[in-house]
Amino acid sequence: MIGNLIDINVNLSRWPFRRLPFDTVPELVKKLRSRGVAQAWAGSFDGLLHRDVGAVNGRLAALCRRDGEGMLIPFGTVNPALPDWEEDLRRCAEDHKMPGIRLHPNYHQYTLDDERFVKLLKLAAERKLIVQIAVLMEDERTQHPLVQVPHVNVAPLVDALKAAPGARVVLLNAHRAVRGKTFLQMIATERIWFDISNLESVGGVGKILDQAPVEKILFGSHAPFFILESALLKLRESDLDETQLKAIAATNAKKLLKG
Repeated sequence: MIGNLIDINVNLSRWPFRRLPFDTVPELVKKLRSRGVAQAWAGSFDGLLHRDVGAVNGRLAALCRRDGEGMLIPFGTVNPALPDWEEDLRRCAEDHKMPGIRLHPNYHQYTLDDERFVKLLKLAAERKLIVQIAVLMEDERTQHPLVQVPHVNVAPLVDALKAAPGARVVLLNAHRAVRGKTFLQMIATERIWFDISNLESVGGVGKILDQAPVEKILFGSHAPFFILESALLKLRESDLDETQLKAIAATNAKKLLKG
């Protein structure tokens, strides 16, 4: 078993459309620990559809403190399409001492060339916050027919980062949507990281390393929506040397967290 993992992509609370295994904090923490995860960066499913994101972030921070057993690191929701979102960002950084935030542009209906998003990147960079963007949460083919949410178009992100020096962005659940030339453009910025949560091909991690430096790849499971063991298998079945394995499993995340 791979130990001391840092999982940079887990979610607390309830997925809105069905019950998931391990969707309570104690169950999820127990599951993560049983598979060698020492730290997990946690967002909240509530952040997708709830309009009171301040309350969402308050609950997230409290759950991580109360039931996280020291391993859950909260990443709050910020929705720049809502009024006074700057205050939500401030509270994440100052009140809850979060090291980063998690964005859902597709659910919140703004694009990455929106001036509000660019301003958010600038403010996050000033506060040294990591910005995670969930490119998709659920495969389009399995979404509820009344809630069809396309993946995030990340193409404008490269130009947005030019206007926000120092911003650091992690794209979650991105590999079905970000491929080929677009992926290479993202990597070339040197300020964008990717998790491995929805890599689908055999030897997928190894194939990604043919295109990107290992320093830009992070272990993320998208648990409990995805099965944790699936992400672990992606590490085991790829032909990685010990240095590459340690980098993806934990070292890269530690460096990113330290800024």
